Amino acid sequence: MRDFDIVIYGATGFTGRLVAEYLVQAYPTGLTWAMAGRSRTKLEEVRDLIGARADTPLITADSADPASLRAMVERATVVISTVGPYQLYGSDLVVACAATGTAYVDLCGEPAWMRHMIDAHEGEATRTGARIVFSCGFDSIPFDLGVLTLQEAARARYGSPAPRVKGRVRTMKGTFSGGTAASLKATLAAAARDPGIVKLLTSPFALTPGFTGPHQPSGLLPEYDSTLQTWVAPFVMAPINTKNVHRTNFLLGEAYGADFVYDEMMVAGLGDMGKAAAEAIAKFNPFAGDKGPKPGEGPSKAERDEGHYDLLFAGIMPDGSRIDTVVTGDRDPGYGSTSKMIAESAICLVRDVAGDGGIWTPGALMGAKLRDRLIAHAGLTFVTS
Repeated sequence: MRDFDIVIYGATGFTGRLVAEYLVQAYPTGLTWAMAGRSRTKLEEVRDLIGARADTPLITADSADPASLRAMVERATVVISTVGPYQLYGSDLVVACAATGTAYVDLCGEPAWMRHMIDAHEGEATRTGARIVFSCGFDSIPFDLGVLTLQEAARARYGSPAPRVKGRVRTMKGTFSGGTAASLKATLAAAARDPGIVKLLTSPFALTPGFTGPHQPSGLLPEYDSTLQTWVAPFVMAPINTKNVHRTNFLLGEAYGADFVYDEMMVAGLGDMGKAAAEAIAKFNPFAGDKGPKPGEGPSKAERDEGHYDLLFAGIMPDGSRIDTVVTGDRDPGYGSTSKMIAESAICLVRDVAGDGGIWTPGALMGAKLRDRLIAHAGLTFVTS
């Protein structure tokens, strides 16, 4: 028995605050949860700012103090971590969760760090029953569950999974989080120091130890997509999403097939204008300079509420037949939708899914149960045609 269903670690940060605010509004009763961070004073300020109860438990814990992390996770059924970059601040928390059998969810989009955690701690997590789940935000839940949903439908309709799936971002309004930008910069700095990280970053199968599938499209150059009959451009989050999709296939015993091929790109448009747009997108770096949000900063509530996204997953069968799944979200991807998704992932681990210990993807561990929860509570839709 633990003191709390959920502990939000990093509750004073921008995204952590949104997660706590979501629990206050969506789950006023029925869940026991606490807010954790380095400063009790800041925790008290955030508690009052979001309208949480005055008796909401507050826990002081610091990534630089492993003993404080251990004491925190021993009180929780699930820890939500929004403290990134994870390669700088997250390793000791994973160690503590793996050692104590505590479930864990985060927003990680750092594949080299994720692989290091898999290699170092999956055995311990399996032994203790700790269910550790990375990437429970926009990277990579809509993509992970989008492919899972499509493949379920393909097996029902055709008797086998689609060996080729194209993930296409059709529309997206909103900003990437400051944490995402900081994580990318930390990853690039780490890669400059360690050439082995570059190999992990460029391999589609970096998160599938011992398994390598067929050649995968790089998605690095604009191209004309004959399936959709439109121009497509590189998608900045594809390098993490595609790795997670392949890991889900790996963890599910190659349920999508050992020959599964998957890529993600952004729809740019038709004709010459579409080609020009695709080329412009390919040259644009949303993380360049200092214009984006810093960690701890983010868009206003109005901006979050006005955001949305529409993702198409096109499955192509061996005989050329096509099956599509569309995933939509009703808030901006980096903050509004992400904060709901990670909160519901944690609740899914508390209420809906047992599962063995280990290091998981959302699709492989929670699958349809998480999808149902996101449809019911988090503003996502999944429609197959």
